[in-house]
Amino acid sequence: MVQIKKPRFITFEGGEGAGKSTQIRLLQAALAAAGVPVCLTREPGGSPGAEEIRTLLLKGGVDRWDAVTELLLFSAARRDHLVKTIYPALARGEWVLCDRFYDSTLAYQGYGYGCDDEKMRAVNGLYHLIAGDFKPDLTFILDIDPRVGLQRSKGRTGNAEQRFEDMDITFHENLRRGFLKIAVSDPHRCVVIPADRDPVLIAADIMRVLKEKGFYADA
Repeated sequence: MVQIKKPRFITFEGGEGAGKSTQIRLLQAALAAAGVPVCLTREPGGSPGAEEIRTLLLKGGVDRWDAVTELLLFSAARRDHLVKTIYPALARGEWVLCDRFYDSTLAYQGYGYGCDDEKMRAVNGLYHLIAGDFKPDLTFILDIDPRVGLQRSKGRTGNAEQRFEDMDITFHENLRRGFLKIAVSDPHRCVVIPADRDPVLIAADIMRVLKEKGFYADA
């Protein structure tokens, strides 16, 4: 028997090849086995309109969009995702597990491209416009050396994120630093998990954090 106090919105973040998809599926399976209703989703995407925008964002050359255009596209996709998928699932009493959310926009379109104060204010302002004060209850940041992560991700078949993987290594190093800065700035919400390990050990750490925070408990 498992004790669950209320539905939670949990996001998984990290650079390319960090293992987010694996961990989100493992947590979904563990929660479902315990009788917890789960909505599994992703960004960009997660709703019909947002999935259409995802195709625009992830395909094409690295210079297809500049940082500002990407920011606007991600924000439009996120608004549709919130309204059509995330808010309704939480209202139904489901846990929402999301593969990437706002922190990825901050990291990729902010830190990855070399952030400045004006750009970061724009990122934060757009998020407040579409979501107000709504935030994830918990964010797992899977941390990995970008060279290791890229080696992992480029070996996958049917890779959907090649446009970002093709960015130079400086972009990916900035990205990693950005995620770690986000974690430091919001330690109550963000938990950094070393990701260059056996996925089973990572999943055990994630479950431990959920229990320590009181989200999930064995009766």
